[in-house]
Formats: sequence, structure tokens, C-alpha cells
Amino acid sequence: MKREQPESNWRTSLHEIIYEADSKKGKIFDLVIIVAIVASIILVMLESVKSLDERYHDFFDISEWIITILFTLEYMARIISVKKPSRYIFSFYGIIDLLSTIPKYLSLVIGGAHALVALRGLRLLRIFRILKLVRFVGATDNLARALHASRYKIFVFISSVIVICVIIGTMMYLIEGDESGFTNIPISIYWTIVTLTTVGYGDIAPQSPFGQFLASLVMILGYGIIAIPTGIVSVEMAKGKGEHVDMNTQSCPNCSAGVHRDDAKFCYRCGEEL
Repeated sequence: MKREQPESNWRTSLHEIIYEADSKKGKIFDLVIIVAIVASIILVMLESVKSLDERYHDFFDISEWIITILFTLEYMARIISVKKPSRYIFSFYGIIDLLSTIPKYLSLVIGGAHALVALRGLRLLRIFRILKLVRFVGATDNLARALHASRYKIFVFISSVIVICVIIGTMMYLIEGDESGFTNIPISIYWTIVTLTTVGYGDIAPQSPFGQFLASLVMILGYGIIAIPTGIVSVEMAKGKGEHVDMNTQSCPNCSAGVHRDDAKFCYRCGEEL
């Protein structure tokens, strides 16, 4: 029986700590990273206040460098602990991790680039793993399947809405004209979309009685349209109801695919033994 090499044991342990949240060390690691992310975002927000920046600029700068170095070490550790680093580097989280690490370095060359560390907020998505919210992954998958199954219906619905906006926008242009701000058809279509979605900026408004009547119909139509995509997706979700599968935070050491079934022995993506 062959013994595992010390390097293999070291990489395996590092992988479990960094990529999984089922162990105590993994939870502590992720909590430290999340605290650092939140602290970094707060520092950037406070630094944008000129009065605070004038008084505490050195503190903000040193703190941001400490956090940046921490994230740099974390990024390197994530690459080292997987068998195929390119899978992580070019993954969604890999790109986000890189973008959240380089802004401070860029600030040495490009002034103000450090403000891009606000991108680190996207890394808070990892909180789902820490708080054991993977139990809701089954529901998320059900929603994704429902959206995929109803994609054609949603496409037809959106296409119909676009056609309606073009027709009503053209009508409003003919009814109101330049005097009311409807200077061209694209502007009129913009007004229709804003009104139909119940946003209503109020920068353009019809003045004639017939134009106001048409606007009222658009507003009422907007409330009715909101329910249609919800109903389409709800029907598809109802079909998949009850298909819940228990999931965990286990991550594949080969391809970094995360969230596996509790009873999984092999990675669903590459077939590597878990």
C-alpha cells in the first residue's frame, strides 16, 4: 500500500481549508476573508470622504495594503492547492478574486484605480458557503431549470413587449409632438418603456387629453405585464417541486467544481474522486 506524499497531504489540507466550509478551519478561513472584504469596502467608502481622507489618509493606505497582501497570498494559495490552476484562474470566482486583488497595485501607476476594490463586494457571494446556505442550492437549481425551460416563452413575451413599446411610442410621437418633449420616435419609445415598467421619471409627460388617456392605458398595462413572466416561471418551478437533493460545500481538487451531492463520491464535472 502506497503512502501519500507529504506534498499531497499538504495540498489536500490546504484545499479543504480554502475551498470547503465543512471543517472548522475552513469556516474560520472564509470568515476571515469576508471580514477583510467588508473592511476593505468600508475603507474605500470612508476614503472617498475628503475630510476623513485628509485626517486618516495614511491609516487608510496602510490598511488597504495589508488587506491587498492578504488577498494576494490567498489568491496564490488557491492556485497552488488545485491540480489544474487554469480551471480556477479562468473561473468566475477566479476572475473576481484577481480583479479584487490588482486595484491597489494599479493605483501605483494609475491614480484613483484603488477605488476599484469595491469589486470585492462580489466576493461576498462566498458567504453562502460559510452560512451553510448550500442547503438552498437545490432550490436555486430548480429556479435555474425553470428559467431555462421557459426561455422561449419569456423570449416571446419580451419580444411582444418591445413591439408594443414601438407601436405606442410611435402613436405618442404623432399625438404629442415636439411641444410636449416627444421630439422623435426613439424618445417616445423611451418614454413608453419607462412608463410601462412603472418607473416614471417624469422628464417627459403627455399634455393633450388623448395623450394622457393613452398614457393611463400604458400604466395599467404595465401592472398587468409584471405578473406574466412570474406566472411563466412559477409553472415551470411547480413541475420540479419536490426534487430536492441534499448538497454540501465539497470542492473538487482537480477542477474546483463546488457544491456536490452529499452522497457523491466523484466530481460531477471531471469525474475526479472526492
